[in-house]
Amino acid sequence: MQDLWNFALELYARNGVEQACLELQDSGNDVCLLLTGAWLQQRGVRCLDERLHAMQELAGPWQREVISPLRQTRRKWRSTANQDAELTALREQIKKLELQAERVLLERLQALAGGWPGESVDDDWLSRLGGGNGTALQVLRGAVSSP
Repeated sequence: MQDLWNFALELYARNGVEQACLELQDSGNDVCLLLTGAWLQQRGVRCLDERLHAMQELAGPWQREVISPLRQTRRKWRSTANQDAELTALREQIKKLELQAERVLLERLQALAGGWPGESVDDDWLSRLGGGNGTALQVLRGAVSSP
């Protein structure tokens, strides 16, 4: 079984997925949860309400207290960093911290969900986690189902 982090890296590198994830993130979705859902979906794990709730309970505080503040600072510095080399370097460090915080969250989500059995079901984790963002969610769904 491929670990969640490497699954996420491979999926993110596929054509169109990065842009789709950014769109989903900008519309308020938790991309780490979506990537976890895609991983679980590919493994045939049944999408149960209590599993969704457990994942959201785990991810919510980490997103709010760790990842979002880093992302907000990085984005806020974007235009100013174009004229300030030192700020550009600091912004890159924040970007690395943000990525590391996402990795920690994915590792925690894997620890939570890694033991859930694959039952060869065709549950749609992405629809349950992603709400109504159709096009970006379709790109992600397509990337998960392609080899």
